[in-house]
Amino acid sequence: MGEDQAGEDQERGRASFEARLAAARSRQGLDPPVAAAGGGNLPANALGLGLRVGVELASALAVAVAIGYGLDRWLHTKPLFVAVFVLLGGAAGVMNVWRLVGPRAARDRPRTPG
Repeated sequence: MGEDQAGEDQERGRASFEARLAAARSRQGLDPPVAAAGGGNLPANALGLGLRVGVELASALAVAVAIGYGLDRWLHTKPLFVAVFVLLGGAAGVMNVWRLVGPRAARDRPRTPG
């Protein structure tokens, strides 16, 4: 009984230590958070990251061109707003990609309104 009890106490102590160590490492940002299946902030592999980068750029540009085209049709100023919004959409797409793959300090910095 003494040997079995000592072994169980040692296992329990090791499991407790591992749990406390994992919690401390995640609080300090030393371990990346484990993404849940179907969720999470970052894709699990390079293909997912590459697809997300492409979608971010293309969607920002498509929305900007649509807004520019709509304003040009409404105000009868054909190339003006499309040109302006292509530049704005490209900048927004690059900014979104930078937030996704840029330095970690830029992603973790708290955003202050205004």
